[in-house]
Amino acid sequence: MQVILRTDVPELGKRGDVLEVADGYARNYLVPKGFAMRATEGAAAQAASMRRARDLRDAQDRAAAESLATTLVPKVITVAARAGSEGKLFGSVTAADIAQAIEAQTNVQIDRRKLVLAEPIKSLGTHVVPAKLHADVEFPVTIDVVAE
Repeated sequence: MQVILRTDVPELGKRGDVLEVADGYARNYLVPKGFAMRATEGAAAQAASMRRARDLRDAQDRAAAESLATTLVPKVITVAARAGSEGKLFGSVTAADIAQAIEAQTNVQIDRRKLVLAEPIKSLGTHVVPAKLHADVEFPVTIDVVAE
C-alpha cells in the first residue's frame, strides 16, 4: 500500500515522503495514529508541498545550528561543582547542568537533550561534550569543571 507520511517516523521516512509499506502496517498503525494517509492522486500535490516546506525548514534549522556552533566552539564553559580533595565530584555534572551553564555564560539556549553525554561527568578538569543540534551539525563544547 502506498502512503504519504504526515509526520517524521523514525527508521521509515520524513514528512511528505511517499512510501510503499505493508497493508497491515498502514491500516493498523500508521493511518490510525495519524502518521500517514493513503496516497491518492490529489494527495500527491499535498505531499509535494509538505516536502518543500520540510526542506525549507530544514535549511533554516541547519543555518541556525551552524551559527550557534560558531558561537560555542571557541568558548570554554565553566561549571562549578562540589568536589573532594582527590578531584572527584560529590555528585555529577549532567547535561542539564551544562545547558544551564551555557545559557548563563553565553545567553544561548540549548536543549539538554541536544548534548550527547554518554554518562555524567564525575571529575574535575576539562571535558569535551559533543552537541548535536541538527542531523548534519555536530560540534564539541568544551566544559571546565572547577571546585566550588
